[in-house]
Amino acid sequence: METQETITGDIRPEIVATPLDALTEFYYAFNHRDMGAMSANWQDSPEIAMSNPLGGIRRGWAEIRGVYERIFNGTAQVYVEYHDYTLLQNGDMFCAVGRERGWFRKGGEEVPLAIRTSRIFMRHDGRWRQVHHHGSIDDPALLDRYQKAVQTK
Repeated sequence: METQETITGDIRPEIVATPLDALTEFYYAFNHRDMGAMSANWQDSPEIAMSNPLGGIRRGWAEIRGVYERIFNGTAQVYVEYHDYTLLQNGDMFCAVGRERGWFRKGGEEVPLAIRTSRIFMRHDGRWRQVHHHGSIDDPALLDRYQKAVQTK
């Protein structure tokens, strides 16, 4: 299914019954710094993995949770929305391939974000749960600026 409807995460779905619900829940959790919703969105398993534009791979919910806790509890503000995406579903698994746009703000500096993003979800106990995320920034200058802004105290 190809779509152009931007997912902002403004509203948290009451039930995560569809792939679109699962994506909306993730962006709600991220943009509202809601660790409860984020925990509900990810599969709690040592096999899950995340690779983001800041580098490295985090494996297992404990490591991935730590990344979100640092973001949610830090001084930086981050907003992203999902657009220009395609959903590919096969049974109890779906993959979303698209783009995030938004911004990162810290210490008076704002860095625009443009990230190629893929997310994979599996249905577990009747609910969609994220099992993989990969994000990349194509523009080397933007990636450098973002990495430096994140590292500043």
